[in-house]
Amino acid sequence: MALSLGWVVGAALPGAGGPAAEESRFVPWTGAPTPPLELRDLAGRSHTLADYRGRVVLLNFWATWCEFCKEEIASLTKLQRQLAGAPLAILWVNYGQSPATVRDHVKHLSADVRVLLDPDQDVARAWRVRVIPSSFLVDAEGHVRYRVVGNLDWAGQEPVRTVRALLP
Repeated sequence: MALSLGWVVGAALPGAGGPAAEESRFVPWTGAPTPPLELRDLAGRSHTLADYRGRVVLLNFWATWCEFCKEEIASLTKLQRQLAGAPLAILWVNYGQSPATVRDHVKHLSADVRVLLDPDQDVARAWRVRVIPSSFLVDAEGHVRYRVVGNLDWAGQEPVRTVRALLP
């Protein structure tokens, strides 16, 4: 029930995904340390933020049932192509679904996706995710710099500029 409510709130955000709102969508992360991240991927391998030290990490929380997430996945794929070769890792954290459901969904994607599973939403709670999709930009030293609530066109000018500014 709370998950559905969070999705509705995300869908109702003014300007969510609109080009004029993109710049203001990057909310600086202040006052709190970077939350922990330790999750397994679809192959069972463990991933932590420390594994990605030296790269900017775009952490995206999503679910297969989320229509806004499908739009955002397409724009994240475009961003990944635009910044190919850059020290950027996009981690797609699935919110509470079974590995079989997630595996079936991502096999239809053309992108090289690094999907992590958060079956009990423990990591989502630690990162204070209340709306799906939600994304976080983590700098190369492992510090959260920005939070984006709701869907965003990641291939747009302002998101690309924001990500590039964090690249080492």
